Amino acid sequence: MRRLVRKTVSLPPPGAPLVEVADLNYSVSGRELLRNITFRLTDGELLAVLGRNGAGKSTLLRHLTGELGKEGVQMFGQPLREYAAVDLARRRAALPQQTPLTFAYEVLDVVLLGRIPHGRRETPEDREIARAALARVGLAGFEHRNILTLSGGEQQRVHLARVLAQLWADPAAPEQPARVLLLDEPTSSLDLAHQHATLRLARELCTQGVGVIAVLHDLNLAAQYADQVLIVAGGRVTALGTPEAVLTPAIIEEAFGHRVAVTPHPCLNCPLIVSAQ
Repeated sequence: MRRLVRKTVSLPPPGAPLVEVADLNYSVSGRELLRNITFRLTDGELLAVLGRNGAGKSTLLRHLTGELGKEGVQMFGQPLREYAAVDLARRRAALPQQTPLTFAYEVLDVVLLGRIPHGRRETPEDREIARAALARVGLAGFEHRNILTLSGGEQQRVHLARVLAQLWADPAAPEQPARVLLLDEPTSSLDLAHQHATLRLARELCTQGVGVIAVLHDLNLAAQYADQVLIVAGGRVTALGTPEAVLTPAIIEEAFGHRVAVTPHPCLNCPLIVSAQ
């Protein structure tokens, strides 16, 4: 089968950020939801975005996908508005908080949706990639299951496999393409083991040069897995830095309105946050 040939997203110059947000502002009906948001994501970095409910975290991610506008965002060294959607979709994938399905799709067909940007017609290679993506999220053998019969956590892992298939790169290629993965609360429906499995997978992608931005609610998951932590409060960035620099009692209480104690983790080289009230 002939595959559709499209312009590819070029690699950013050496040292250039994969994502750059500068003075991003967004208002709805006079209410300011984002104000002067500025940060960078470099290749191989996992950036955790934290904040209380309604702080603007998901709104920020929807700007990175272009859903709420393309101004103030650069990706792979170019303004977001300069990309055709299909070109960008081959290098940037997003997993939203919820992906409701009402039809009885087979699991493999859902994962294959991630291959749509890579060609007009499905190929045996696409199916092989989709199966490999399912195996990476621990769902090998689920290919022909009805997705509506799966638990919420299993469905969430199917959609994670879908975005993995979308960003799949040939491991034997001498140069990997620049890629960005956006995750909005990827652990929300998962049990403890699968929460950590998901973020370990994100870290594996980082070792391949992928930049990952993950909205999280669990401060300890962010402390354990993130390279950088960005805290949003009232639509503004109130802290940005390493977990050790940002996840302090004063910063956390200011952002979340809750007193905590922060101590060295007894087993890992990261902070451990516990409630102090």
